[in-house]
Formats: sequence, structure tokens, C-alpha cells
Amino acid sequence: MTAPGEESSVSSGFVRSYVITGGRGLPDADELSLVTLVTIAPDRQPPPNPSPEVRAIWELCSGGYLSVAEVAGHLGLPVGVARLLLQDLNQQGHLLRRKAPPPAQLVDRKILEEVLHGLQVRFG
Repeated sequence: MTAPGEESSVSSGFVRSYVITGGRGLPDADELSLVTLVTIAPDRQPPPNPSPEVRAIWELCSGGYLSVAEVAGHLGLPVGVARLLLQDLNQQGHLLRRKAPPPAQLVDRKILEEVLHGLQVRFG
């Protein structure tokens, strides 16, 4: 128990996250990783009586693809909470997902030097 005037050890951010998720456990990172790109499916209507967070996701993702990390950052939510809300929208058929592009492959240094040499010859 805390003395009068002391702060509780439970932060308001933790309580807010618990309320937003309805106390549900957070989904696996495999389903929606930080770099998974998401957008709202065309010609979809928002779910009935959406929470303020779902409304904000709807407005944010209607303009095009954003990563899960960007959605969480724009909304000021923990990534796990944003991931859970996005997973709900996905299960309801409102969300389109794309995996992030694969990392770039290393190019042979000799090829890069030949390209640089060709550009120097061409443009001085």
C-alpha cells in the first residue's frame, strides 16, 4: 500500500494499455512483425462503434501502407497494443498486409567499381 501523496507502482500507461486491449494477451510477433506493412482494404466501412484507437488506426492506414511500428508510433501506443488492434482488424477482413521487402543483397565490389569507372569515363 502506498502512503498518501506517493505514486502507485502501476503506471497510467500500463492501465491504459490494459483497458484498450480488454485485458487480452498480446499476439505473437510472427503474425504482425514490426516491419509488416498494413493498410485498410478498399471499399471497407469502419466496424460499428469503434474505439478511439481503432478510429485513429482507420484514419491513419486509409492513406496507404504503413509498418506496424509506424502505426504504433503515430498513435503513441506500445507496439504490442497496436499489433493486437491491427490483428483484430485483420481478422474482421478490414486490413491488407504485406511482408516487408527482403533485405538488399550485397553486390560484388568489382561490379560497383566497373560501374563507377564507366560513369567517370562518360561524365568526366
